[in-house]
Amino acid sequence: MSNLLLLVACLAAGLLLRHSGRMPEGAHTAINAVILHLSLPALTLHHLHAFRFDAAHLLPVLMPWALFLLGAVLFRTVGRLWKLPAASIGALTLVGGFGNTSFVGLPMIEALHGRDGLGLGLLIDQLGSYLALSTLGIAAAALYSGGGGRSAREVLLQVLRFPPFVALVLALVSAPLAWPPAVDQVLLRIGDTLAPLALLSVGLQLRFDALREHARLLCLGLGYKLLACPALVLLLLWWAEAAPGTTSRVSVIEAAMPPMIGAAIVAAQARLAPPLVSLMVGLGIPLGLSTAPAWHWLGGRLLG
Repeated sequence: MSNLLLLVACLAAGLLLRHSGRMPEGAHTAINAVILHLSLPALTLHHLHAFRFDAAHLLPVLMPWALFLLGAVLFRTVGRLWKLPAASIGALTLVGGFGNTSFVGLPMIEALHGRDGLGLGLLIDQLGSYLALSTLGIAAAALYSGGGGRSAREVLLQVLRFPPFVALVLALVSAPLAWPPAVDQVLLRIGDTLAPLALLSVGLQLRFDALREHARLLCLGLGYKLLACPALVLLLLWWAEAAPGTTSRVSVIEAAMPPMIGAAIVAAQARLAPPLVSLMVGLGIPLGLSTAPAWHWLGGRLLG
């Protein structure tokens, strides 16, 4: 529960600082740069260096990848029908496609299902949401930030130069080597700054006067993330007659998570409709705290 309170407190602090005028205009860009070049790579190195994958967890891990790809197709299709700018489609693709399976998801799993579900939650987060963001997500950001006019080579180069992706490759390559505990602790302490800094940045950018302007896109993005994603996963589990155990329950909880903070930072750094991105996260997190327990309850009723 303390993690959830931290998110709310940092979001509120960002809002208060912006309204007080104590922070310079555009201060969030410096915070975003720190997150992308320091916090996110450190967190990647810490979690993925010694990660061990169990093939039995393949389907839950693939879930975030599938939901992102489905969302990408949906937002691309609707974007063309509605004649949306590339930046808006990119923002919806990133922030509507990735769930906050760590900072909100892990505390929610512990609260709704117990600590026995945290291991699977970490697998879904690290090899699912996080790895997908570091590859497909970065490619989508590079594509849409260029208005769709970039060559495949330019997109690939931007992905390969992205600091969290470099950290991902370094973590996998160095997996056979044991790091000193002190190094791992330093990486963890630096990585722990991601959540508070990200929510502070969102709060600094959040402008509720833009609600009416972005209402239609907010309904589309949050509707997919908070309603369609968990519904799809729950219906698939019900159709497959899945057992009502930890794997099913945790999968539904993680599918119901609000937009991922890391994806919002990537989208904002790529200048993909920052006001829309901030509203998606700022509204999505408190809404997700209400809708996720409802999906967990419904899953218990349907799966037995």
